[in-house]
Amino acid sequence: MPQGTIRNYHPSTRTGSLMDDGLVEHAFDEDAFRASGLQELRIGQRVRFQIEDDEGTQRITHLNIVSL
Repeated sequence: MPQGTIRNYHPSTRTGSLMDDGLVEHAFDEDAFRASGLQELRIGQRVRFQIEDDEGTQRITHLNIVSL
């Protein structure tokens, strides 16, 4: 599962984006946030994520917090 860092997060819409370890930015929607079971995210937080191809567009489908 790839890892990245939360770049921005909007609590009111539960959407945001993350920067993967290859420095590629990926947006995530409310469905991905909801599927994760998370209550909140913070900018700079490390996450693992699942990404799927959705008709030629990559889409994040799940997020997990990376714990140290």
